This record gives sequence, structure tokens and C-alpha cells, in this order.
Amino acid sequence: MTSHERNYRQYCGLAVALDAVGERWTLLIVRELLTGPRRYNDLLAGLPGVGTNLLADRLKKLCAMDVVERQDTGYRLGPRGEQLRETVLALSKWGISQLGEPREDMVARPQWGLLAVQAMADAGRLPEVSESYEFRIDDEVFHLVVDRGALSVARGAAADPALVIHTDATTFIRIGAGVLGPFEAVATGRLALSGDQEAVLRCSLVLGLTGPGSHRPA
Repeated sequence: MTSHERNYRQYCGLAVALDAVGERWTLLIVRELLTGPRRYNDLLAGLPGVGTNLLADRLKKLCAMDVVERQDTGYRLGPRGEQLRETVLALSKWGISQLGEPREDMVARPQWGLLAVQAMADAGRLPEVSESYEFRIDDEVFHLVVDRGALSVARGAAADPALVIHTDATTFIRIGAGVLGPFEAVATGRLALSGDQEAVLRCSLVLGLTGPGSHRPA
């Protein structure tokens, strides 16, 4: 950090962390790269409202800190960026609990659904279960695997999903925020499910949509 840049000038880990990644758009760039490498134009499209010069400036700073690495085809998280994964997911989980209904000027992107699943899911809620759930959010396809308490999320279709979920990004995030129940979304045609009822209930429990600690009662 150069001397002319703003900083808190506090000998504190949190203050130094905010000096590094607390600027507007910085953590949202990290968010976009949490789901995999991105080309510059993909980042620009995934960050509506950011100017191209500002994005270039933020990427330059993040690359200098090893938070982001530049590739021939775009950008990916660097070693220090990967260290931010749990922090960003924790912030996302906290933020989901604060969401209400979206305003008309708000946008949603399907890849943010993947981030929401990573933030919300806890395979420890069903430690005896081994199965996968596939999500088709607008044009984005990803899947969640729970395996006896372990959890992984990846892009692409699942090999043999117990449940396939079809919806749009706004509806999916509204469900995660607890402002729309999954079964209400099915009844109104906003959500389509392919799988047996027990798989629906298990997936809802893994995502914290039903049961103890959920936004809605089971």
C-alpha cells in the first residue's frame, strides 16, 4: 500500500484487512472468483454498476497482493484470495439472513445462487446421508454433494442426483432469505422439483430451509 492511499493507520489485524479488501467492489470481485476463473468481460457483466476503469484498478491491486492471479484467459483467486473463502461465505450467510424482498432496481445473477448454496449448506445436519442435489438456476448448472457429513459444491450436472431443482436466480435467493418458502414457490410455479418427497425434505434441511435454526418452521 502506497503512502497516498487511504488507510486506517491502526495496528490491528481487522483494520489492515479492511485496508486491503475493504474498498467498494473488492470483495464482490472475490465473490465472483470463488466459483472459478473469470474473464474480464465476465467479471464486468457479473458486477453491474462497476466501471471498467474501476474494475481494472481493483484487479491490479488484488493481483499485487496475490489475492487474484491473472491468467492468459482471465483471472482466478490467488493463494491469499483462497484464504478469504470462509470469510466471504460467512459474510454471505450473515447477509442472506438480512435480505428482505428485492427492490425493483436490484439485480440477481444465477452464479450467486451457487455462492448462496455454499454459504447455507451444512452436511452435518444429515451426517448419515450420501447423495447429491442438482441446481438449474436460469442458465447456470451446479450441484451439491453431501457425503456423511462432508460437503462439496461444483459447477455442472450431478452424476445421479437425488433431486433436481429448476428456478430463477431471484426466486432462489428469495427462498434462501426466507421471504419465500420452497413449497410456496412450487405451488406458484416459481420452482420445479424432480425427485422424491424425502429428497426434497433432506435437501431443505441441509440448506437450513427447514428444521432448527431455519428461517421458517419445518
